[in-house]
Amino acid sequence: MRCKFLAAFSIALLSQVYPLSPALTESAPLGTVLGPGVAHAEPDERFPTTIALPNGFRPEGIAIGLSPVAYFGSLADGSIYQANLRNGEGKIISKGPGTPSVGLKVDDRHRLFVAGGVAGNARVIDARSGNVLASYTFATGESFINDVVLTHDAAWFTDSRVPVLYKLPLGRGGELPAPDKVVRLPLSGEIVFTTGTNANGIVTSPDRRSLVLVQSNTGKLFQVNPNTGATRAVDLGGESVPGGDGLLRIGHALFVVQNRLNQVAEIDLERDGSKGKLIRRVTDPRFDVPTTIAVFRDRLYLPNARFNTPPTPTTPYNAVAIEIP
Repeated sequence: MRCKFLAAFSIALLSQVYPLSPALTESAPLGTVLGPGVAHAEPDERFPTTIALPNGFRPEGIAIGLSPVAYFGSLADGSIYQANLRNGEGKIISKGPGTPSVGLKVDDRHRLFVAGGVAGNARVIDARSGNVLASYTFATGESFINDVVLTHDAAWFTDSRVPVLYKLPLGRGGELPAPDKVVRLPLSGEIVFTTGTNANGIVTSPDRRSLVLVQSNTGKLFQVNPNTGATRAVDLGGESVPGGDGLLRIGHALFVVQNRLNQVAEIDLERDGSKGKLIRRVTDPRFDVPTTIAVFRDRLYLPNARFNTPPTPTTPYNAVAIEIP
């Protein structure tokens, strides 16, 4: 099982950073398996399994590329924190604009694509210098830009309050578009937006021809046609993922963070993303409302947003790592 996951991980990570398709790309103390599953291997002691983040930071998003460096976004002021996975040390690399940074993704050009939450916008940051390379306004009214996925020719952003996806079309060599080139793709079909957090985490399907998003308040996954915006509920055989937040796909394995339930659901997705089977749910005593998830080598990294704890400037925050089940 571990070998299969690591092989899939290598392919999946390369497909996220070096897209492959002309369609779309993209031990017990370290986690307790709920339901059918396999035992965890011993952790890699070379890397810490808990990473301290700045007090008052209020983390939400995380992004990890091919290097052992994680990037975290702050809900408090939108700052970006960089942490070395080898030793846990880190620093603020980009001071925030005073509005949130929510979902993050990093590409092979060391660019961070950042969802702007209630600001209704997104920005692209140079992960080496911290400079803002481009900013995009998606909406000026009711909006919450929540998460982002990168494909070979675009960055796609979800909106948790409005049934629409926003697309930043990338040019040859990954060239960033002008602000007036943003594409607004209304969602149609089976998804129905209701009160609360709707569209949240987003990934590509295993065949990279469609998008898959989670609707947090209903616990449903939806397959999205990137050309038309038409949606269809993913058949999970009667299962659901209430509180679904960040998504991570490794091959056919889709990991769904169920934030306030303090667990991660693993789903085996069919190639086109139309169906899935719940394999297991994993929890960890260190989970404190984790919001999203990223992978490096044989570990999954999750920031604890601590939504059940009143935020103050001195509230401590961290991210934790668990072994891939």
